[in-house]
Amino acid sequence: MSRNDLLSEFFSLFFPKVCAVCGEELLSSEESLCLRCMYKLPRTNNFREKENAAEKLMAGRIPFERIATFCVYTKGGVLPPLIHQLKYHQRKEIGLLLGRLFGEDLSGSLFLEPVEMIVPVPLHPRKERQRGYNQAYLIAKGLSEATGLPLSTGNLIRVIYNPTQTRRTRTQRWENVRDIFRIAHPEFFQDKHLLLVDDVITTGSTLEACGIALNRCRGVKISIATLGEVF
Repeated sequence: MSRNDLLSEFFSLFFPKVCAVCGEELLSSEESLCLRCMYKLPRTNNFREKENAAEKLMAGRIPFERIATFCVYTKGGVLPPLIHQLKYHQRKEIGLLLGRLFGEDLSGSLFLEPVEMIVPVPLHPRKERQRGYNQAYLIAKGLSEATGLPLSTGNLIRVIYNPTQTRRTRTQRWENVRDIFRIAHPEFFQDKHLLLVDDVITTGSTLEACGIALNRCRGVKISIATLGEVF
């Protein structure tokens, strides 16, 4: 056994890893989620359905090809505590894990077939410094690892710092995100089919604002993937 393995065994003895949802101690083969809670993830599998609920929400607002969500985000369900710990408690590994699980579901599907590049919704640099990371990037990285698709960061950028979207109405959310994204090098996205990735879709305002910026690139096509949907 290597020194790192010994240290890992030592720390797990005194600081056992627990499930991010139920708090039960994890087995050595489990990561962030116990198998019981993983099986409880309310997968939508809506990447198989055209005109699913997310696509109906965004219809007529921006040009897009397809939209898929990994799970239904419901109060008291499995997903909300995972998203909360990912965003506010430095549990970066949760984003990677859920992104990989979503990517495994999407791999080989007609939804993913035309996609050429994954693009996470960016945070403003000030917000990213405060949090220490961008949760959408971690989800996108997990998706990239599972699917083999390249990941693009730094070209879609957020240029205006704005308050949190939590507890805002749809109109307030749109006023909060309008004109806050731009493309640094439009030619890089030209004629590409992009998969725009975020954590949760609620009103779709942030994704709409990203889509408006991305659609200024000539010949671009956009699909969207989020971990959760709240309707």
